[in-house]
Amino acid sequence: MPSDDRAHYRAKILVCDDDFNVRLLTRQCLEAEDMVVVEAADGTEALDVFARERPDLVFLDVEMPGMTGLEVCQRIRQMPQGESIPIMIVTGSDDRKSIDQGFEAGATQYKTKPVNWSLLGRDVQYMLRASDAFNSLKRQEDRLRYLAYYDPLTSLPNRRSFNEQLNRILKRCRRHETGAALLFIDLDHFKRINDSIGHSRGDRLLVEIAKRLTVELREDDAINYYTDNDASTEEAFTSNTEIARLGGDEFTVVLSDVNDISHIEKVAKRILHTLSEPISLQSHNPVVTPSIGIAVFPQDGEDPDALIRNADTAMYVAKAAGRACFRFYNEEMNARAVEQLKMEEELRYAMSSNQLELRYQPQIDTRTGAVVSMEALMRWKHPERGMISPLDFIPVAERTGQIIELGDWVLGEVDRHCRYWDSLGLPEFRVCVNISPIQFNQDDLPRRIKRFLDNAKLPASRLELELTESAIMTDAPANIKKLGQLKELGLDVAVDDFGTGYSSLSYLKRFPIDTLKIDQSFVADLDTTDGAGIVDAIIALSNTLNLRVIAEGIEEKPQLDYLVAKGCHLLQGYFFARPLYPEDVPDMLQQNFSQDLIPAEQH
Repeated sequence: MPSDDRAHYRAKILVCDDDFNVRLLTRQCLEAEDMVVVEAADGTEALDVFARERPDLVFLDVEMPGMTGLEVCQRIRQMPQGESIPIMIVTGSDDRKSIDQGFEAGATQYKTKPVNWSLLGRDVQYMLRASDAFNSLKRQEDRLRYLAYYDPLTSLPNRRSFNEQLNRILKRCRRHETGAALLFIDLDHFKRINDSIGHSRGDRLLVEIAKRLTVELREDDAINYYTDNDASTEEAFTSNTEIARLGGDEFTVVLSDVNDISHIEKVAKRILHTLSEPISLQSHNPVVTPSIGIAVFPQDGEDPDALIRNADTAMYVAKAAGRACFRFYNEEMNARAVEQLKMEEELRYAMSSNQLELRYQPQIDTRTGAVVSMEALMRWKHPERGMISPLDFIPVAERTGQIIELGDWVLGEVDRHCRYWDSLGLPEFRVCVNISPIQFNQDDLPRRIKRFLDNAKLPASRLELELTESAIMTDAPANIKKLGQLKELGLDVAVDDFGTGYSSLSYLKRFPIDTLKIDQSFVADLDTTDGAGIVDAIIALSNTLNLRVIAEGIEEKPQLDYLVAKGCHLLQGYFFARPLYPEDVPDMLQQNFSQDLIPAEQH
């Protein structure tokens, strides 16, 4: 009984003594404390009364004819409801050996005769309060243990429990020289389904998936397998099965004591069938298919980590094969294809779990040494892989179409950060945002940018869009029109990586652009004749077309001096600063790099 209910609850005490007068005195003392008393005259009766009445405490005389109090105490402790019940034993022996025997039998407390009746009620109350506190603590420990080892949504074992189970299973399989299989299950397009039906229904969907797995593979059936030809003939095969939810839409099934691949295939087919049936969720009936990767012990991995890694790899191969299927691991699987598919899945999750960040790299005006603009650069801070380069994940986002969603996210972050900087009273500066070819090819790009500017209340002059040379040259006449629409909004337009493509000069003159950006590969080659020649040509071209020119990737003083001497307008690179967190931008704006722009020989 919880302690806060004790004031409304009369504790029930079982008093067991063969002496009627002792039972009477005990009853009077305890009833005076507002307790309910039930009695037993011997050990056998005490066990019957205990089972029937479920008392909160037992007052038990040790010296009784027939069954002694110590035997009664031991028998109570063996009963399910008697494991933690407080038991006070009363004995005429006060030697250490007798007292130790009482505690060994399971007693909570003891009293020696003669009993101090005036203190008995207080002592029993104390034991009841201590029992309440102990039981409350035990309930909390049980709850914490449950949360530590079980998924609260589906009640399946969680990742921690799965890892311990897998370790135990593999140890047993090694000992008995039997096989095991790990089935790694991932639900296809779950995020899209979850977003469309709402997260509450999405949770109910996961509960239903867990239920189907449990019913289909329930352990007490020992998973009996039948031949394809005669379903009534049971094969001499059984398997123990462990099911877990690792998190999100990832589930695992571990089969132990299996030595036949055909049996594992049967399990995989059963899972595919049961999980692919429509799920009724009020007005929605989504069909959720699984992709299943299978790794077999010991050939696909002799330890849990290897087995998990290879089952995970096989699952991604199943997705690459069209989803809604299963694949066994083999060493010939295309590692790069699997890695790309993994990144696709992880990038989708990264966008919804705050793993992506924007950093800002300053651009310095060579005339004043001041920071006049910032380029927004995306970073992916993966919880396990660390920082992932945009060179690795942007191509994946472009291939899958995720780049559109990423582009919207970048603009939203730029708006949020500009509001933060404006709240600090900082002078306005230009922010340069990269637009991928996939984004630029969207017919509604100008309309999307206008809607963004209107919603963000951001002056168009704050934004410069950076497009690659190859992107604008794919269909020059059409792109000239689209660039014109962007310019009409009041934006600046820059051509990034200029010089790496093959622009037609006649078209370049017609493009409504503001800035040419010298690719960092040319800056790195400034100490070569070809590199310096290309940089000279781009700076001369920008002057002819009345365009700004900016060089990126500046890391060394000689590169800086060369570009300043040639009249490059803006400079960017690690020489000045690595990409900064938004919170560090205000301090950067206070800096001036005039001294750095003075040629080395004049210092």
